[in-house]
Amino acid sequence: MRKHRIISRFFKAVCDEHRQHILSLLRKHKKMNVSEIVSKSNISQPTVSHHLHILLDAGIISSEKKGKKVFYSSDLDAINDCCHRTMKRFGRRNHHKKLQ
Repeated sequence: MRKHRIISRFFKAVCDEHRQHILSLLRKHKKMNVSEIVSKSNISQPTVSHHLHILLDAGIISSEKKGKKVFYSSDLDAINDCCHRTMKRFGRRNHHKKLQ
């Protein structure tokens, strides 16, 4: 059941356009704090914080506190792992065979 929960949290996290935008920013800039994300998006600070919490809960971003600021970065290994689990569970079994 835990595997299903991981996949469900992943898809809940990435189904939102704002969270997709935040993930894109983190991938491009490596590490960003909330203020930097707000300045590069059309999203308010409380809303960014809410979306970051969902992404953290899904385990696809990580946070690191430096002084008073918290920096966020995407966890590409976790994203790849979840995509792999999804394909393993729901993908075509013979995905290496060419379509006929």
